[in-house]
Amino acid sequence: MKVHEISICMGSSCFARGNKATLQKIKSYIEKHKLNDKVLFKGHRCFDKCGKGPNLMINDKMFHQVNTENVETILDQFFSIFRIY
Repeated sequence: MKVHEISICMGSSCFARGNKATLQKIKSYIEKHKLNDKVLFKGHRCFDKCGKGPNLMINDKMFHQVNTENVETILDQFFSIFRIY
């Protein structure tokens, strides 16, 4: 079984622009959809894309301007592609 990696930027710029709340939303999403054994979710120090942040990486795909309003849509689209739940 493939484990998908989700990394959220915890650098000061992304964190100040809302990644703390986005982090909680992702944790809730993983729980709600029972993805704990299919996802490795971790913080990342910085992606060096501060001007485009808040940033999120799923496997090797980077997402910019991620917030609590759009993160669920991003996750829905990603996981529907892989049909892992």
